[in-house]
Amino acid sequence: QVQLVESGGGLVQAGGSLRLSCAASGRTFTNYVMGWFRQAPGKERESVARISWSGPDTAYADSVKGRFTISRDNAKNTVYLQMNSLKPEDTAVYFCAASRIFTARSTYYDYWGQGTQVTVSS
Repeated sequence: QVQLVESGGGLVQAGGSLRLSCAASGRTFTNYVMGWFRQAPGKERESVARISWSGPDTAYADSVKGRFTISRDNAKNTVYLQMNSLKPEDTAVYFCAASRIFTARSTYYDYWGQGTQVTVSS
């Protein structure tokens, strides 16, 4: 089992920044690909970013490329999502998740956090 706890969400104006954190406990954190997903009201959950177990490989949704950065600190069992130049359309609940596979498909993620709300006002 891997337990994931997100933090760092909140209300921010358009153009602002937020940094989300996801603290992991349980099984060896370094064995897993870590991903960030988001789900807006009435919409399907979508992949935002993911990072390989050792960190060199990352991938982003086209909608966030150049604005969001995913990173991880395996010594702290934590993955981060730095979000800059936020837009109202980034408003959603953000989830971190763990997978054995480097994929954007949510069905391959075995463990999920409870989510943290990000609201971007215009």
